[in-house]
Amino acid sequence: MNIMAQPVILDFDQSTGNVPGSVIINLADWQDEIRYGCSMHAFARLGDLLDREMPPDYGTVFMGSGDFHHVSALLVEKACRKLEPSDSLELVILDNHPDNMRFPFGIHCGSWVSHAAKLSRVSHIHVLGITSGDIGVAHAWENRLRPLYAGKLTYWCMDVDIGWMKTVGLGHAARRFDSPDELVEAFVEIQRHRQLPVYLSIDKDAFSKETVCTNWDQGRMTEPNLLRIIDVLKSRLIASDINGEVSNWTYQNRWKRFLSWMDGQEPVPGEQLQVWQKQQQEFNSRVLAALQR
Repeated sequence: MNIMAQPVILDFDQSTGNVPGSVIINLADWQDEIRYGCSMHAFARLGDLLDREMPPDYGTVFMGSGDFHHVSALLVEKACRKLEPSDSLELVILDNHPDNMRFPFGIHCGSWVSHAAKLSRVSHIHVLGITSGDIGVAHAWENRLRPLYAGKLTYWCMDVDIGWMKTVGLGHAARRFDSPDELVEAFVEIQRHRQLPVYLSIDKDAFSKETVCTNWDQGRMTEPNLLRIIDVLKSRLIASDINGEVSNWTYQNRWKRFLSWMDGQEPVPGEQLQVWQKQQQEFNSRVLAALQR
């Protein structure tokens, strides 16, 4: 993979807009089946399609709404297959949520990290910018603990009490900070000394609403924080993806409608949707330029 190659749009929901020079793969017919979550069988079928349709060499992948973030697991696996036989990679994720939650029905946008952690060629996973209560004590039972105990996954968080993790012997698996600047500088200091290739996955719900708006609960990261992270990683970046666009969808599947409602996702009014999508697309352009610089 070549971070400088043509971007790819996995066009499930027509929310990404125009990315100059990109390869567009029309996946509209897959939206209801894949969005939010899907069976492992459906996920494998999508993986086979991406293997056929994606160019051999490609750059940053856009996948639309954060409801599709689990597709990153397929892209990480593809990146691993491109490595030299003895190599592994670090997976760096910006997200307001751990995406390491239990989901017994297959895989979904909040559980994919636990699947990526099972890949033998993934050396370590860092999830940066979590402010969600998903890692608080009330939701402790929902977190998949195996990758945390194994030392393969680290939560980098703010604004949430993670004392329960120390109590159960997981103090090594989470780092808490008072501000995004402190979090990023601590991460940068560690990454200065690393040499492994990096896959970077960016979910825009990690950012403050002043930076960019999504229809998920959002964190506190800023655009300068992201640029700082890209700067320290760019010599090692081999692949990246961006999601967190805003789009509305009414599920045909009643179970998905219920799960989406439980997560508090409300439709975005049409006029506001257009404003947010324009803001998102401008943000994407700046981030893509930084990745390709």
